[in-house]
Amino acid sequence: MRGNTIDKQILSIALALVALLTVPILINPEKGTAFLKTVLNTITINFGPLYLWACLGIFGFLLWIAFGKYGKVKLGSGKPEFSTFSWLALIFTAGIGSGIMYWGIIEWAYYYSSPPYGLDPLSVEAASFASTYGMFHWGFSAWAIYCVPSIPIAYAVYIKKHTSFRLSTACRGIIGDRADGIVGKIIDICFMFGLIGGIGTSLALGTPLLAEGIHHLFGVEKTLTLNLGIVVSLMVFFSICLYFGLKKGLKLLSDWNLYLYMAIAVFIFIFGPTAFIVASFSESVGVLFQNFFRMSLYTDPVGKSGFSESWTLFYWGWWFSYAPFTGMFAARISKGRTIKSLIIGQLVGGTLGCWLAFAIFGNTSMFFEITGLVPVLDILQNEGAPAAILASLNALPLGGIVLVLYLLVAAIFLATTVNSAAYTLSDVASQNLQAGEEPARWYRVFWGILLTSISIVLMYGDGLEALQTLSVITALPLVFIMLLMIASFVKWIRVDYDTIIQEQENAVTDCSHSEEEQVPVEKKRKRSDKAPILSKTRFEN
Repeated sequence: MRGNTIDKQILSIALALVALLTVPILINPEKGTAFLKTVLNTITINFGPLYLWACLGIFGFLLWIAFGKYGKVKLGSGKPEFSTFSWLALIFTAGIGSGIMYWGIIEWAYYYSSPPYGLDPLSVEAASFASTYGMFHWGFSAWAIYCVPSIPIAYAVYIKKHTSFRLSTACRGIIGDRADGIVGKIIDICFMFGLIGGIGTSLALGTPLLAEGIHHLFGVEKTLTLNLGIVVSLMVFFSICLYFGLKKGLKLLSDWNLYLYMAIAVFIFIFGPTAFIVASFSESVGVLFQNFFRMSLYTDPVGKSGFSESWTLFYWGWWFSYAPFTGMFAARISKGRTIKSLIIGQLVGGTLGCWLAFAIFGNTSMFFEITGLVPVLDILQNEGAPAAILASLNALPLGGIVLVLYLLVAAIFLATTVNSAAYTLSDVASQNLQAGEEPARWYRVFWGILLTSISIVLMYGDGLEALQTLSVITALPLVFIMLLMIASFVKWIRVDYDTIIQEQENAVTDCSHSEEEQVPVEKKRKRSDKAPILSKTRFEN
């Protein structure tokens, strides 16, 4: 690996921001968290509708691109580098993490006890929306936010032939050469800062769940030491994967993680409350499509229930903070695919993968609460969400085995998310990488260790709640950056479209001609092989 691939300027600024984030919270967690909450309230009050309209607009933009003439543009030559299954597995495990294992089984309980639209808690209507809202928050809208950066980034690299997967590169259509200057640096640093907040949120959710599982299985006391041990173990695990790189490490990990995830879901579907799962999921799909626009733009300005701020805006901020990272990662592994397949793969594949969790895991947990088999709401209120999750899993046939496998998948999900984030951060903080070249191995491992070290510091200082809040705050500038990327992409493709299509058609024509030309050549070769034999026979005769 060449030594000049490290972008020392971006690296130093990123490290300075990390120190600026962690040190004050570690010194005074209460005041630091209170300050961030004040900033969060200001953002949600003044910019909350912007998040909602931006998400809905992005979803509409993707549908327009996918099913319009631009959808058939191919991102780079040749065949896709990964099979469709591995490609979807990499995108899904990188973008979702252990959050789906956490919220997929318990999110309904919050909506059931504190429903939106002024519904009565624990009512039939509340139950209907409870099983639907998780599918909404983790469905088409979420994956639209994830998907939209991948298109201009992939276009910039595979069509415009830029060598960097950075956000600033995807904005060149608007900002031009300023992408190489201070404007580009600000864009890339905003992305890195937002990703740190998003990863912190994932660690904040995943670590307590794993700690609760270890406490349940082995009786280990739930302490800070246990949480730190979990994070360090994960750090060692994914550092090994990072060392082996994208194809050998992350690909295999993502494939097997998705296999396990689907196996657990199939087992619960067969041996759990199958009829209730199917009926509840069917109703949820109907409720979602009937109320999609209402749910997308719900602000409750009169009732001021705070539902949108606590849930929808939090999720949209979380997705926005993750989106540039997932976009870069998806762009890197999507060479050879069309824009339409890239959009449909993420919107449909990602959504169905998340719906699987809420349909099977969530509805099973709700069934246990409604029938009285497990007091999920009581456990949630008195012992917390991780305990309620494990109680639901224990109630299943072979509950102990299911619980162990569930925790294993959650741990791998968390590891693959941090893996992919470290890989992307090392990519952004590199320079002069050649086509197909990966960042230095030690550099990938360095970013993995740095991300987990941040979580350890904040965990020690009781600052993870602040970092969760920060993920929404850091998403605000990313909303404008993503809109800038969309404008850049549209400007590019309008100019390039006719040329690109002509080149694609010529490539197909040349390929077909080369195949046709091979046939007569082989026939001639056969005739020439036979000719001397016939001539020799005549001579002898």
